[in-house]
Amino acid sequence: MKGILGLLKPRARPGPAGPADARQEAESDPHSTLFATAFAGQGVDSAMLVPWEARAVEIGARRLPARQGGRQLQALWAQDRYMTLLGPQAIERMERFFDFAALPAHRDVVRQDEYGNFMVVLLSGAIAVDREQPWGEQLRLAEARPGDILGEMSLLDGGSRFSACTTLTGCQVAVLGAEALDAMMAEDPQLAGSLVALLARKLSLRLRLVSARLSEGPK
Repeated sequence: MKGILGLLKPRARPGPAGPADARQEAESDPHSTLFATAFAGQGVDSAMLVPWEARAVEIGARRLPARQGGRQLQALWAQDRYMTLLGPQAIERMERFFDFAALPAHRDVVRQDEYGNFMVVLLSGAIAVDREQPWGEQLRLAEARPGDILGEMSLLDGGSRFSACTTLTGCQVAVLGAEALDAMMAEDPQLAGSLVALLARKLSLRLRLVSARLSEGPK
């Protein structure tokens, strides 16, 4: 955690900056675009990237009020043994960086092997997490429940999507994109550091479970 917070520590500012100063600082500070530029660092062309804005239009997402989505997010994460460490005030500060949306059933929120720079927190409904195996079998890895986080691996490391995530029912979700995470880093670095550390911990645990499942091979 200390290492992450050190990375996110903001530089001292001599005084209030105007819009032009803010743009110049963002362009000169690599930390301010750490996640938004992650895919370029992996050699991924911008035309290959699927941001949330494009996916939302494609699947017919409908925007939800931030206050409504924020309350749902806070209630769900209060029951999560890791995310509850953020505390209600931190989650309330965080909600302005999220987009909240309602999704129809049977829509691909994430597709396997694509490049996307957003993660999704399921607020209500159910989402299937599937992976197509090299031998052609489609393996159901999980059915996400409210409070579960999907897609954070690509957001953090700039790699392709490991699995496909498809809504089984109508769903409500909270979405955090790379640019919003960079904005959180710039404006509230301690909050961003805590979030990234908890995401990494949850991701590590989930990957251990998935690896054990995949090692079983075809039945």
